[in-house]
Amino acid sequence: MAKPNYSFEKRQKEIAKKRKKEEKLKEKAHAKLNPQAEPEAVSHTAGVDPDESEPTPPAQ
Repeated sequence: MAKPNYSFEKRQKEIAKKRKKEEKLKEKAHAKLNPQAEPEAVSHTAGVDPDESEPTPPAQ
């Protein structure tokens, strides 16, 4: 049986945490420069109606 690679999982968590922190700092800097602007949604699908999205291609 293979041994789990905990160091890989730990590194992935650290990378995700760092990315999230950088994203927060970026949002704060943007808010500081544009105090009148509304905060942007973090979601990549913000403003997209699920009914209007492109249909998935049929499975082959």
